[in-house]
Amino acid sequence: MTESIPERRLRRILRGMGSCLVGFSGGVDSSVLLSFAKRELGEKCAGVLAASPSLAKAEMESALRVAEDIGAILYVIETDEMSVDEYVRNDGNRCYHCKAELWSKATALAAERRFRWVCDGTNLDDARDHRPGRIAGREWGVRSPLKEAGMSKADVRDLARALGLSVAEKPSSPCLSSRVAYGFEVTPERLKHVEQAESAMQALGFDECRVRLFGALAVVAVPSARLSEAAARASEVAEAVRGAGFLFATLDLEGLVSGSLNRLLPMR
Repeated sequence: MTESIPERRLRRILRGMGSCLVGFSGGVDSSVLLSFAKRELGEKCAGVLAASPSLAKAEMESALRVAEDIGAILYVIETDEMSVDEYVRNDGNRCYHCKAELWSKATALAAERRFRWVCDGTNLDDARDHRPGRIAGREWGVRSPLKEAGMSKADVRDLARALGLSVAEKPSSPCLSSRVAYGFEVTPERLKHVEQAESAMQALGFDECRVRLFGALAVVAVPSARLSEAAARASEVAEAVRGAGFLFATLDLEGLVSGSLNRLLPMR
């Protein structure tokens, strides 16, 4: 198979780095980066996974399996962003405080284990979205090899397929806190409601979905192609969501649109 220009760039970047610790979530971006780094750097690379209330149990288990498949060392560290008042307040910069907590601990781990760089899976397309966590990454000197190599999300998925990664087609799955609408406090109880509601939706066959929290109201988003099906099963959807602790449930008539809660930002 002919290697693409971005792949050649990524190979040069990783070799030039010498060693790295990759912020790992088990999503396609960080999985590609960790897998490629493992091939290029061997034991001079490892992953670091943050365990916190905002990481769904199913996502944790999936990430552990993917790292095992890759054959890379994976450090699991506990982060405590819930102790940061600004994070809990959820005023639009929540992601910054989460990443600041992660990168501070990952940087300390990298120094302890003698990794020269800490990296994340940011790609070119991520620059189009509201992601204050990137500011924290810059502050802590975190590098983004996929972005540096000029790789788009499509490039990353192509490489994931070439590497034979099980997550090549995995939809984006942000942390549970991203489901809490800005202005509503992030609490462990609310994150538990979201996680349980999404698990209940998956049990109904809606593997790709978001349950977004607006206080006691859950707004359920499924892909637009399945919206009519979800509407036809409205009573089942409502029962599943209310069973997870919400008082009210409704469907997002637009369907599943990643990052749609960012529309609230100009209002704040």
